[in-house]
Amino acid sequence: MGGSIFSRRLLVAGCCASSVFARTRTASADEDAGQSELPRTGDQLVELGHEAEAKPLTPDNVGLQEPVLAWAYDPNKKIVRSGSRLNMVLLMRFDPATLGEAERPLSSAGVVAFSAVCTHQQCWVTDWLKSVQLLQCPCHQSRYDLRQGAKVVSGPAPRSLPALPLNITDGVLDVAGPFTGRVGGERQQGA
Repeated sequence: MGGSIFSRRLLVAGCCASSVFARTRTASADEDAGQSELPRTGDQLVELGHEAEAKPLTPDNVGLQEPVLAWAYDPNKKIVRSGSRLNMVLLMRFDPATLGEAERPLSSAGVVAFSAVCTHQQCWVTDWLKSVQLLQCPCHQSRYDLRQGAKVVSGPAPRSLPALPLNITDGVLDVAGPFTGRVGGERQQGA
């Protein structure tokens, strides 16, 4: 009898441990999936390199014509969407009067947000050329005009960078909708 009680206790303990492990794995898988998702409406933005703090960016955190690289952050699930390089967002702030008609409704307080992934070969587009007021991809020198829908003004990139619509809620920048186009580079033939 003592052996069967021990076996039952072991079996119950094993089942409990398996259940906890399964829930932990599911929660971990859900978190991993959430980290890889593109920014969603209601996400806030946190600066690259400061993900652990998860301090949401405000318009004042984005200097005038100084690029800020950011990740989307789900404030409800406490997940930073840094699981895919395609999720990188580039923020810039301009005088709102200098933005094109298409950019004004997508921006907040002069802050615009675009995918930081080049539409050519998926390099991160990070070089702000102050002298010509353009964003340049360091890999193949495609240039984008962020005031005019991030349209390509030179280089091999085939299309504009997708914009990420913004709102300001309780003083912080948040995502107002999905990217306006497909994020990433052109698909390779045979891929």
